[in-house]
Amino acid sequence: MTSDPTSPPDVSLREITRETLWPVLQLEVAPEQRRFVASNAISIAQAHFHPEAAWFRAIYAGETPVGFLMLHDEPGACFLWRFMIDHRFQGLGYGRRALERLLDHVRTLPGAAEIRTSCVPGDGTPIPFYEKAGFTLTGEADEEGGELIMVAVLSLR
Repeated sequence: MTSDPTSPPDVSLREITRETLWPVLQLEVAPEQRRFVASNAISIAQAHFHPEAAWFRAIYAGETPVGFLMLHDEPGACFLWRFMIDHRFQGLGYGRRALERLLDHVRTLPGAAEIRTSCVPGDGTPIPFYEKAGFTLTGEADEEGGELIMVAVLSLR
């Protein structure tokens, strides 16, 4: 069986290893998006100081790293801490499919009924992306940075 050359590559979430670290560190959002998400280097460093709760993965399209995500995972409380797709790969459906893979993972966690995230408001905010994926604004804001809190209720698939 041959694959359809016109179909987009499959999206997967993979552990970051010594061999794959550098390509993941090179991924960046567009300059105008940088105020919305920390760099992957900062995110990975933070994850290493929160090993009990940080679950992070590179987002791959086929064999190409295209993004990064990090989940703050505590029993019954999942928070999408970081999510980015490199500027060269945005608008191709990789973000949507990576978020679907993440939600599939979260559904396997004990007591996970919802997932939350937060977004910086303003021009270019990722709020519409998350709304298309089933997240809704809660009306709450993060006390530290004023980011708007969003939630997605997880249904079983």
